Amino acid sequence: MPPLAAPLLRWYAGRGRHDLPWRQTRDPYRLWLAEIMLQQTRVESVKPYYARFLARFPNWQALASAPQDEVLALWSGLGYYARARNAQVTARIVVEQHQGRFPDTMAAATALPGIGRSTAAAVLASAYGQGQAILDANARRILIRYHAIAADPQQQRTLQTLWSLAESHTPAAAHDYNQAIQDLGALCCTPRRPLCGQCPLQNGCQARRQGSSDTLPRRREKAQKPERQVWFALIDDGTGRILLEKQPQEGIWGGLWSLPQWPRGDETAAVALQTFSRTSGLSLRHRATGPEQRHAFTHFTLHFQCIEAALQSTELRAPAQEQRWCTIAQAAERGLPAPVRRLLALFSSKRIG
Repeated sequence: MPPLAAPLLRWYAGRGRHDLPWRQTRDPYRLWLAEIMLQQTRVESVKPYYARFLARFPNWQALASAPQDEVLALWSGLGYYARARNAQVTARIVVEQHQGRFPDTMAAATALPGIGRSTAAAVLASAYGQGQAILDANARRILIRYHAIAADPQQQRTLQTLWSLAESHTPAAAHDYNQAIQDLGALCCTPRRPLCGQCPLQNGCQARRQGSSDTLPRRREKAQKPERQVWFALIDDGTGRILLEKQPQEGIWGGLWSLPQWPRGDETAAVALQTFSRTSGLSLRHRATGPEQRHAFTHFTLHFQCIEAALQSTELRAPAQEQRWCTIAQAAERGLPAPVRRLLALFSSKRIG
């Protein structure tokens, strides 16, 4: 067994997160779903979504045959919605091309949408007992510190080095080892203020020896995020229904339902609503305007304000997007972006303006 693996596995036996729901199975579907949901998302955030998703879509066939709206509704709030769209495409490929069985080779697994080398390795190791090394954010951080790698971890040459190290440290029975290195990164070798005195690898860790645990991995200077400004319109038809629009598949909210939205400049809310009224064919009366709010995405920051308006006519011009009138309760059952879900909650409590 590689020397790093033995102390790590001893630590994992006593300190690992053995109670996580996806640790109780070797079913490839459940393992794959957990890995997809955990991409760039905290464990505690994933747990309730994982349970609800499995209750509705317990296997490949159920997910493959479901309407996309249902899939996105259950994913709503978890973010990174391309994962949900790719997950359903993957399920259909597994059903149609792999006889309902997750492929058992790295080449076939990484050919599925949304599945990179590390995600595929995690599933193959846990589901099929393969000796596949992972290199997720936790494993990468541990290896960088253990070997005191000062190079930029985003550079291709550094990544190749890290993959070589990951493979050299991973034992043939990789299932427990992969889970152990993930847990060590989450609980001990954390991004900030690592608990080096509690780490089972401290005796061999070069960063601890050099006093550089707090400065590794090397961090790139963050570029300032671009900002986008939009108006949302919350239109009440007088019978308890509001207007929703389905977003184009290729956008960041692809396939989700949203309140009508358009770019925001220096114009007043009243002028903005008049512009929207002309383009939509709706006769609207301004009621209130909410304060500016913000929502942070990975690559930009969204600033938005919501205009609450009353409908005075119901004639819609031919829309560029699918539109629906629905109650707040019906809207909540659809896939909604987090800012829109927040605005609907405010509207329900009569606190938009």
